[in-house]
Amino acid sequence: MTDGPPPSSYRRARATASGLERFASHRGIPTRPELVFDRDVIEAFVREGSPSWSPATRGTYRTTLYRRADDFGPRGPRGAPFAGSPAPAPYTGAELAGLWAMARGATSDWRRRSASVMLAAGAGAGLRPAELVALGGSDVVVEGPRTIVAVSGTRPRRVPVVDRYAAGLLEAAGAAGPGPLFRPGAASRRDKNFVNDFARKLRSDPDDPWWSMGRLRSTFICGHLRVATPLSELMAATGIVEVESIARYARHLDGASSKASLRRRLREEQGR
Repeated sequence: MTDGPPPSSYRRARATASGLERFASHRGIPTRPELVFDRDVIEAFVREGSPSWSPATRGTYRTTLYRRADDFGPRGPRGAPFAGSPAPAPYTGAELAGLWAMARGATSDWRRRSASVMLAAGAGAGLRPAELVALGGSDVVVEGPRTIVAVSGTRPRRVPVVDRYAAGLLEAAGAAGPGPLFRPGAASRRDKNFVNDFARKLRSDPDDPWWSMGRLRSTFICGHLRVATPLSELMAATGIVEVESIARYARHLDGASSKASLRRRLREEQGR
């Protein structure tokens, strides 16, 4: 078996470390790891490195670099936390109706099917763009009363599909067989704009809502929060590892839950 490309987390760690080293060098700090990966240097880098970095990006870089810093000395206190980036807003009912209308009005059978799959996989199963691209017809199965999507990739899981999207997704899966459900036969499936390029061409009227897998996933998550799905089930379905991350989505709902209240709710659900 040949080795594939390094995972994105590894590439990010290398790129971030290289950026820190350049930052330190420009400030006359000797390029010895124990000096470069000093927490004061890291704090200066994540706060001054680039004005274009979002707070969430700065926080990600800090976490990545602090892991390396732990190799060169005892763990010290962290700087003040950066604000997390807000989750995209879920679609309204009217916007979803507009997306369905665009899907039905697509100019070919494969476009109509791919648009419908994008809607169902996003708002009905909470998939991310790469997970949508990897989705095959054989990944959609019926188990008892539920339709299940088997998600592959870095966070494999089995997701019960929201009922209103299940029949359409099953129909598309039956037509696709083991092949891809989204944009079958297309080349360059690893292109980072593979989903966005398709979605952009569906929109023909300036008043039409924009297509976004992020907003479709947010629609799925917020829908489950509205009906009080147990947090452990929601985390398993979405691949979310830390319950605090759900707070990004809960902000879009009335009576938004804080990180502390979400932690408390999860403990109560788990009987602790």
